[in-house]
Amino acid sequence: MHVVLLGPPGVGKGTQGVLLADALGWRRIVTGDLLRAQGARAQG
Repeated sequence: MHVVLLGPPGVGKGTQGVLLADALGWRRIVTGDLLRAQGARAQG
C-alpha cells in the first residue's frame, strides 16, 4: 500500500507521516529529502 500526504507548507504532513509510519510499522520516504540529495549529486 502507498500513502501520499499532500498539502501546503506547515500543515503537518511530516508530523502525520511520522505518526502513521511509527504506528503502522511502515517505511517513510520524504520526497523533499530525495530531491535535495539528487540536486546535490548533480551539482557534484
